[in-house]
Amino acid sequence: MRSNMFALAALLVTALTGPALSVELPTEIKQNGLKIAVVPNYPPMEFKDPATSTLTGFDIDLGEALGKKLGIKITWQETSFDQLMPGLTTQRFDAALSGMTDIKSRQDAATFVDYLRSGPRFFVQTSRAAEFKEPMALCGRRVGASRRTMFPKDIAAWSEAHCGGSPIQFVGTEGSADARTQLKQGRIDAAVQGNETLPYIMDQEPNAYTPIGEMLATQYTGLAVPVKATELQQALREALEALIADGTYKTLLGKWKLSENGIEKVTINAGQ
Repeated sequence: MRSNMFALAALLVTALTGPALSVELPTEIKQNGLKIAVVPNYPPMEFKDPATSTLTGFDIDLGEALGKKLGIKITWQETSFDQLMPGLTTQRFDAALSGMTDIKSRQDAATFVDYLRSGPRFFVQTSRAAEFKEPMALCGRRVGASRRTMFPKDIAAWSEAHCGGSPIQFVGTEGSADARTQLKQGRIDAAVQGNETLPYIMDQEPNAYTPIGEMLATQYTGLAVPVKATELQQALREALEALIADGTYKTLLGKWKLSENGIEKVTINAGQ
């Protein structure tokens, strides 16, 4: 009877805490916690709460949940987007969790633990939605998107495949916010940004924007870790798998209206 009670207790502990991770964290991280870089200007992934100026967003919640699962403290280190990869290489921080797309060209400098599925999507001002009932109506028009993303290449590929002799006229912007500003000013006819961000933006500016068509391409968003940090990569992968298994991941997706972007299985460097 006593052995059965011990077995039941063990099962309860496992159910409450999740399965034990098979990979040990590096000693320094176990002692000092995990330093994660973030660029807080990409809602709902990461941004500053307007009322409190504190970090918030899906990535922030996910990072804190990973820290709890691993039993370590998370320290957020704000930086600029162009410093994410150099900072990983020079070990200014241990990881970057900031809405970064996993693409082949970045995999030489970082290993990506993929945690979200996303993709670029056209949208227009709602006041002009009748002009653009389908994406083909954008052929020959001016379309803006952040020049620092993969969106320019995605737009060019879509245009080549669908527009023939009347290609989209791409306009590079300083970011998604700049693209929306130019859209409001009538300097571009449509804009493109990640479909994971559109529900939040549309909530913030009701009746301002209308999405057009489906995603232009499928991409993966990844938690970037130094290539040689194999123990950390595996520990984060297992922790994320545990969050998916216990329902925490699904809850966070729902909180930030990202349920359509969720993954079922964690992958490493799945981006192309």
